[in-house]
Amino acid sequence: MSTIDKLKNELAATIRLYHNRGWSPATSTNYSFLDDNNTIWVSRSGVDKSQFSADDFITVNTAGKPIGAYAGVKPSAETLIHCILYQLFPNTRVILHSHSVFPVLMSMNFDKEINFEGFEVQKGFEGQTTHDATVSIPIFDNTQDMHAFAEVIKQKQQLLTNHCFIMRKHGTYAWGTSLFEAKRHLETLEYLSELTYRQKCIQ
Repeated sequence: MSTIDKLKNELAATIRLYHNRGWSPATSTNYSFLDDNNTIWVSRSGVDKSQFSADDFITVNTAGKPIGAYAGVKPSAETLIHCILYQLFPNTRVILHSHSVFPVLMSMNFDKEINFEGFEVQKGFEGQTTHDATVSIPIFDNTQDMHAFAEVIKQKQQLLTNHCFIMRKHGTYAWGTSLFEAKRHLETLEYLSELTYRQKCIQ
């Protein structure tokens, strides 16, 4: 099995897992990886994530347009976000997008960022080495204009030190140098968001 086929299968399995966790309802969310030839593979639009397979990835160019054998196949509406993240963070190889409940709830209760402090799991973010620190995750307003949102990401790049962000009332994006690292970043944010929200509910 080629490296590309192996990653397709591993990422497809992750997508199905995340669907089972309730993180990708109603065909929502999108995922991508960058292969060794610097070709972007992204999930195509409208696929039931409980049934997502390795054959449901298509290739796009750096502008998010389908290329090669997939020309004319509809990619996710948010493909341009993936393209911009690969451009801004050249070491990135995998990008994950979640529509889970707790980060969305948190985005409705905070303005420009969420701060986590004192949690051991903060070390799940690459570069964080201690719980005794404050970790800030930016929140960006949702929009249907992906070109405008791409400009926001470019302008706020310096805030993306923890390899993830939240789109208000929408979901989360997380990325990494491998599928393992991208999953760690997304799952760290998911855990901290749920923990913090539940804590606020019982105060």
